[in-house]
Amino acid sequence: MKKKALIFGITGQDGSYLAEFLLKKNYIVHGVKRRSSTINTERVDHIYQEPHLKKRTFILHYGDITDSLSVTRLINEIKPNEIYNLAAQSHVQVSFESPEYTANADALGALRILEAIRFNKLEKKTKFYQAGTSELYGLNEKVPQNEKTLFHPASPYGVAKLYAHWITINYREAYNMFACNGILFNHESPRRGETFVTQKIVQALCKIKLKKQKTLFLGNLYSKRDWGHAKDFVEAMWLMLQQKNPEDFVIATGNQTTVKNFINLVSKELKLKIRWRGKGIKERAFDEDNNLIVACDKTYYRPLEVNSLLGDAKKARKKLNWKPKSSLKSLIIDMISSEMQKY
Repeated sequence: MKKKALIFGITGQDGSYLAEFLLKKNYIVHGVKRRSSTINTERVDHIYQEPHLKKRTFILHYGDITDSLSVTRLINEIKPNEIYNLAAQSHVQVSFESPEYTANADALGALRILEAIRFNKLEKKTKFYQAGTSELYGLNEKVPQNEKTLFHPASPYGVAKLYAHWITINYREAYNMFACNGILFNHESPRRGETFVTQKIVQALCKIKLKKQKTLFLGNLYSKRDWGHAKDFVEAMWLMLQQKNPEDFVIATGNQTTVKNFINLVSKELKLKIRWRGKGIKERAFDEDNNLIVACDKTYYRPLEVNSLLGDAKKARKKLNWKPKSSLKSLIIDMISSEMQKY
């Protein structure tokens, strides 16, 4: 009997990679997509076209994490063995502009799923994974950060995810549910949304290389992040639900770099020679012909800056036998290759 998985947020970066991973594990994969006036399934459309996959093993449903009736109905109809909640308003800067929607989707969304599992009396059948984030640590600059590091979120996104984190623990302890949190540090890929800084950098520098764009505008160049590949991270999600007991895990590469150095690494792969001048908000990068390539803009600074995120995934390495397969260089090459193919 094949296992059934239900993925909320299947049309996102992580959801698409997780769907591919589970299908290779011989799961029947159900995914939830929101109704939209435009096509929003481009990250998973290719799955239907793979000849070795039968369509009945990959099924999409209309639904919305902000609608408790649709969440409850889907879980009752599918009765999945595993539920992965990857649905969220996941952009930190946007969460400052839409804090109420972020709370509704990111905080209460997790509660709706947990309550639907309980309401449908699936506590013993269904395992639940909640997608957490390194933004939980926020202003706590103690590095590296692990499962015991104190949380201090610095955005409505981080605060909403903190509620989801604790409500998952609460249902686990109160109702003896198999429910766990993955505290995932930054993970990127060619499928990353174009408003996220890594994708924004790769897309802009590729266009600059091809003379299709002149300048890239960014915020804080000295934010330090722990960047991995989304393909590696979805495997960790699955491994968490295969354990005997539910636990929470930090998933990270353990390596850190600045936004500025990420720009330098992408430029090097593209053979773009750039030189930096100035300091602070006036720091800029120029090419060999003295054309302005990168400039800082206060528009892209957060109201509260999170300066340093670095994950300690020793627990995941030991208990899950998980470690990242991709280096930062291979991630960047993957993202550049995908972007250049568009042209």
